[in-house]
Amino acid sequence: MTEQATITTTVNLLQDNIQVSAYLAEPKESGSYPGVVVLQEIFGINVHIREVTERIAKLGYVVIAPALFQRQAPGFETGYTPEDIETGRNYAMQTQASELLSDIQLAIDYLKNLPQVKKDGFGCIGFCFGGHVAYLAATLPDIKATASFYGAGITTRTPGGVAPTFTRTREITDTLYAFFGTEDASIPAEQVDEIEAELEKYKIPHRVFRYDGADHGFFCDHRASYNPKAAADAWEQVQQLFSQLN
Repeated sequence: MTEQATITTTVNLLQDNIQVSAYLAEPKESGSYPGVVVLQEIFGINVHIREVTERIAKLGYVVIAPALFQRQAPGFETGYTPEDIETGRNYAMQTQASELLSDIQLAIDYLKNLPQVKKDGFGCIGFCFGGHVAYLAATLPDIKATASFYGAGITTRTPGGVAPTFTRTREITDTLYAFFGTEDASIPAEQVDEIEAELEKYKIPHRVFRYDGADHGFFCDHRASYNPKAAADAWEQVQQLFSQLN
């Protein structure tokens, strides 16, 4: 597939007196494109998330990455040191599922108002914390294709502490792909099996990918856990998944 030239900008989405910052990337050439939402790790809208956003846009999508910690830490962006991880986890623990879903819907509605964006179904992709949130976002009626990367805690908790996120599996409206590494200590194999069983139980169109030897964060080439082989295969699967939006 020929990559397209893109343009990027930061936009502000206003809702209930909360201004949510978002990173937007889109093809430079005029046309009609599907929309995709990118959901961050605990490290904010950092260079990795911006690169993923741009990478998807180059394939012919209008892509937006809303700042999921806007209420806790506006403008937050960090690296991958142990201190950064602790800070990001603290912010993630302060989030609420209802607010996250509201902010994601706000980002979708922003895309809907762009003349170059198709209105009949959106994609969603998330990593780490965002991988968990992507599973939640898959319950939104506008989301037709979801890629959830190594979302920890899907079977045990939800942001804000109500019932575990996977208890909402029956609400998922369309296709979900889930990606895990077999060496990821934060997501035991039994939890991956539980997620797959729940998706099968409710007949959700899905695929679950387990990458041997891959650890948490295997898709991020800024982290020591980056696994080029797993990342390359996962990227091919994401392209196949999002192609159904065209």
